[in-house]
Formats: sequence, C-alpha cells, structure tokens
Amino acid sequence: MSYGMHYPHLNGRSANIFESVRQAAAAGMRAIGLMDNFMNSSGYAALAAAELGHLGIEIFGGLIMQPTAGGVTYEAARNAVDYGYGPGTGARFLSLPTHHTKAVARREGRTGLYLEAAFGVHESGKVPDPVPAIIDLCAERDIVFDCGHVDGWEAVALAEEAKKRGATRVRTHAGGYDTKTIETLVGLGAYCEFSFFVLTHATQVGLTHVDQEKHRAPSKTVQDLTPRIRAAGDRAIVSGRGVPGVPRPARIGRFRRGRAAPDEQHESGGSVPDRQLHRLSPRHEKARVQPVPDAGPMIPRAVRSALTSSCRPARTA
Repeated sequence: MSYGMHYPHLNGRSANIFESVRQAAAAGMRAIGLMDNFMNSSGYAALAAAELGHLGIEIFGGLIMQPTAGGVTYEAARNAVDYGYGPGTGARFLSLPTHHTKAVARREGRTGLYLEAAFGVHESGKVPDPVPAIIDLCAERDIVFDCGHVDGWEAVALAEEAKKRGATRVRTHAGGYDTKTIETLVGLGAYCEFSFFVLTHATQVGLTHVDQEKHRAPSKTVQDLTPRIRAAGDRAIVSGRGVPGVPRPARIGRFRRGRAAPDEQHESGGSVPDRQLHRLSPRHEKARVQPVPDAGPMIPRAVRSALTSSCRPARTA
C-alpha cells in the first residue's frame, strides 16, 4: 500500500502546508501530494518545495475539479497542467469532483437543479464530455487521472475509458465499492484509495465542499475495509484528511508503513504503488531532519490494534 492525504486546504485544517511537509519529511516519507477540494494545489506545492526542498522530500499538487476550482472543464484542466513555477511544477493529477457528483448528491438527498448539475457518468456507461479530452491530457502529460467520488460502476466506466485512451495512472476511491468491483478496477490497472477518515469519529462532523449544507460522511469499520483492501492488493492506497479529529498525516503514514510491508519495499516512505502512480523522481540525498513533535490527535488504540490484526494477509494451509 501507499499513503496520500488531503492536506492542507484553502480553509483551515489540522496542519498547514509547511507543517505537513515538515512532518512528512521527519517521518521519512519520500514524497507528499497536496490535495485541495477548493483550488489547484500545485502552485502552493511548488512554493513549499522552493522553501523546504532541502528536506529531501518531493512535494506536488494538482486539481480537483470542484465548482469552486473551475468545474469539470478542459480549460481548467489544461491551465492546471500548463501553469506553474517552472518545469515539472504544474498539476501532477487531475481529479473529477470529490463532492459535487451525482453519487454524493443522491446520498445526501439532493434533488432538482443541484442533482442535475452534479457530475456523473451516463446510465448507459458513456463517459460525458469533456472527460475523454481530460483523460487524453493526463495520458499525454503522464500524470494521474482521478475518478473522484463516484459510484463503483461509474469508476469502472471511467477506468475503461482511461485504459482505452492510454492513461496508465488512474486512481479511484474504493472504500464503498464491493470486492468484485475493486478486482475489476485493479484488472483495468487502476489504484484504489481507502480513507482512514471513515474509521474515525470525524465522520460525525457535518462537512460541505459546495454550499452551506453540511452532511455527514458514511462511516466504516475495520471489518468493512479489510476485504476491500485485500481485494486491491498492491494497488491499495491509504489516505487521510486534515479535518479535526483525524490524526495528523505523519502519524497515519508512520503507522501504515509499519504494518503494510517490509521497509525495503517502501524505500523510506515511498511505496512501490506510490512511485508508480505519482511518477516520483529518483530519491535525492536527504538532509538531516529533526523529528517534529506530534501535536495532533492520537490514533485510537482500539483502531490501531484492530487494523494491525485484521489487515494481515490471510494464512494459507
């Protein structure tokens, strides 16, 4: 497995840009990808790299195509990859919406114009414009195409379209998908994200990324996620969010590295799936970094114990 995070955001989170980078470097991570539901994160990722690049950690960002960030348009996607602070500082991922989708809208009981305007794959399975052109752009620039928070059948349709168009870096959000769907996505070459967030009490906090309505995210148990993570195998990604009540990124990442696989497979925090998905640069010599004290909430002991025991590979005779 590899590890990613929604840190930080335009609005306040449990760690700001520089704190997130310093914590990740101190934890021995190879790279940190910054995701923001409200704006393109590649600009401030480039600024963070300019200020903290001496820590030896790669820092990159990209665009989640929420309405607040320009919506699902080719123009927003092209600008995200073309503009930056120098070569290689444009968006390293283009993501369909994480909230403004028909899948999330239906779960929240939305109706009318809101539901109509939200992103979704057609019931026939046809991927709507301009998504095929956006996938082509991801394939051309060799960056990640993220399917966003859509239903499982939609993710399969998007992954099939991506494979047809030669996009090899595809990410899905599979925590709510059944194991058959996850196996299909893996067979299409996609990576599957599982959020640590859904295991915490932070799901009881109302959130919104579009308007003033606040809705709670569905929670999961370790028993819910275990078979799904196993179905994804080495295409599984564990992510965190910076909302109050969720452990800071270095804590989750440090825990994940400790139990997912031997250290030699992670190369100081950058797992094989992570390197493949995000096209990380060869690891440069890392400066000596003093550990940053963790001021964020602890991972509950019960959750840590359950994850450690439940997610081990099943024994075979």
